[in-house]
Amino acid sequence: MVEPSLSHLNASGEVHMVEVGDRASTERCATAEGCIGMQPEVLQLVLQRRAPKGDVLAVARIAAIQAAKRTWELIPLCHPIALTGLEVSIESLADGSGLRLEASARTVGQTGVEMEALTAVQVGLLTLYDMLKSADPAMTITSVRLLSKEGGRNGRWQRSSDG
Repeated sequence: MVEPSLSHLNASGEVHMVEVGDRASTERCATAEGCIGMQPEVLQLVLQRRAPKGDVLAVARIAAIQAAKRTWELIPLCHPIALTGLEVSIESLADGSGLRLEASARTVGQTGVEMEALTAVQVGLLTLYDMLKSADPAMTITSVRLLSKEGGRNGRWQRSSDG
């Protein structure tokens, strides 16, 4: 197995912010997902827009968007990125066990938006937890992962269907 290079380490092994100034600006996008499991009756409250704290799906979408825009403030070595778009969707899992949140971030820039998509997913799911915890404190956030990315030196990457 080839050992990957860790771009946030310099030649001395010290942590640093990666220099991206010499990279070409290209269109870049990334999509991530995650799930939150909950009791079926809590899911029904959400889907029927009857949750005690109101439209939790709308609030989670806004939280996800806000988080993506502020990723560079949360992750120490991330660059500030001007997002050109961010789509957030939340849907019920087919088996009725919870919700799936997906975020797709886009930019034209010198570095990718994987962290923005992943941060959007995490904060959106945490917001759902926060707004529903009184109804179901046993909710579980799972399966947060990058699904795909495009642009930059490494081109396109897509998660295989097996994981």
